Amino acid sequence: MSFAHVHAVSYARLLAAWPGIEVVATDPDHGRRPGETGGAEMAAELGVAYVEDYAALLATHPDGVIVCAENVEHRRLVELAAAAGAHVLCEKPIATTLDDAEAMTTACADAGVQLMIAHPVRFAPAFAGLRELVAAGTLGQVVSIAGTNNGRIPRGDRAWFVDPAAAGGGALTDHLVHVLDLLDALWPDGRVSSVYAVANRLLHPDAAVETGGLAALRLELTSASGPVQVPVVIDASWSRPDSYATWGGLTLRLTGTGGITDLDPFALRVGGHLEAAGNAAWIPYGPDLDALLLTSFLDVVAGRSTAAPDGAAGTRGLAVVLAAYASAASGQPETLRG
Repeated sequence: MSFAHVHAVSYARLLAAWPGIEVVATDPDHGRRPGETGGAEMAAELGVAYVEDYAALLATHPDGVIVCAENVEHRRLVELAAAAGAHVLCEKPIATTLDDAEAMTTACADAGVQLMIAHPVRFAPAFAGLRELVAAGTLGQVVSIAGTNNGRIPRGDRAWFVDPAAAGGGALTDHLVHVLDLLDALWPDGRVSSVYAVANRLLHPDAAVETGGLAALRLELTSASGPVQVPVVIDASWSRPDSYATWGGLTLRLTGTGGITDLDPFALRVGGHLEAAGNAAWIPYGPDLDALLLTSFLDVVAGRSTAAPDGAAGTRGLAVVLAAYASAASGQPETLRG
């Protein structure tokens, strides 16, 4: 459902080659994204069947759908898919408002279908190893967390990312949720109790949204001696230059009483220099995280597993993002409700 999001191309290519999967796509709103690729032409390039609108797509009675529309359109399309009885994988962030996020989760629950949010990094093998360390208590009591999710500004062929009406925000909306999802996966019973954030447009000052953001959180965790407040700092910025050799990256450092871990899921690559490109060589050879995400979603569709991250997890992440915006506007920390 839509080719608006950059990951739609990856999903379509992977599924088109997946044994036992039939793919149908539609991108009826392509015309309102001038200068962006999409529509029937893109479907033909990807080798997938195409129909003219969402009603025609849902009339094919799909087992599952992937919503790749602009963020502000997520609720409408998820509710349509749920009403048609399809399980849903929705691009992140889940929505632009908490009302929309909660309505989407309710609609899927009422229809008896599952809602999964597209956070591929939680499926990285490196992150699975980190989860095992944390669950085993090897790190002891975690005392601080530092995360980054930096990238190039996503404009040009996907200019809607810098349109506040379509995206709901800028770098904080786009990148904060990925690190928040990892924290949610590591500590399902944890809770972000407060947020202090700053945001600016020092990078790409012509943009209509913030291009740099830093959020300081208090993450409430349970320990043997009771609740503890762990400080978390996340850099969520479009701070990579347009000429950077790849889209960006994500890191997560946990410091505990029993050790320190550094996670870099995108570190598996061939480096060097390419004269033809006039840039650094950046050839990844690690696992395809989109493929791992889709594997999990197909298990959900087949009834073999439960969606994770689900709508509730996506809503928790969105609540932190919205609190970060409120803090950046007021200059004061924002307390999140329990």
